[in-house]
Amino acid sequence: MIEDMEYVEGETPLDPDEMDGLRFSHITTRGQLNELEQANIDDGELWLKRQKNLDLLTDQFVRTLHKKLFGKVWSWAGTYRRTEKNVGVDPVQISVSLRHLLDDTQYWVENEVYSPIEAAARFHHRLVQIHPFANGNGRHARIMADLLLERLYRVEPINWTDGKNLQKDNDRRDDYIKALRAADGGNYSLLFDFVGYEG
Repeated sequence: MIEDMEYVEGETPLDPDEMDGLRFSHITTRGQLNELEQANIDDGELWLKRQKNLDLLTDQFVRTLHKKLFGKVWSWAGTYRRTEKNVGVDPVQISVSLRHLLDDTQYWVENEVYSPIEAAARFHHRLVQIHPFANGNGRHARIMADLLLERLYRVEPINWTDGKNLQKDNDRRDDYIKALRAADGGNYSLLFDFVGYEG
């Protein structure tokens, strides 16, 4: 059991059943969990690099990617959450909301509705807002947004961290959370600034 499971601003607490999905009983601190998750994410990113043709904008890929990024740590990785959280849509609405986002994004790409970085920022925000998984939504959504840029738009990914760790409490994380909350209210200007989009 993790003894010091304190959450930083913007993180979604896990309920006891979700905590029971931790695959390693020897993990007792938040620091150990963060290291384990980062190692799993690194493995998932190596898997991504080996994939040639990805059908990114599908429900199956969204779930598969989450499982590749977190499945060695959490037994429920790649499965949509079944519990209410302090953020996110009602669990019964996850698949429908995600389908709308993926269809919208496909339309944006095919019809050049937005510039690549604006599309990626909007996509990222909506994916985080849906909050499909019990944990890892921000990290998963940042990787998804970067894949959108790299694989569909053929441009460079976003510099999300600017040398900082978004998992820890710092100014960069504070700006990220503020930008997402402003976008929740329909104001994307802070998010566009955060990702370096000048419009």
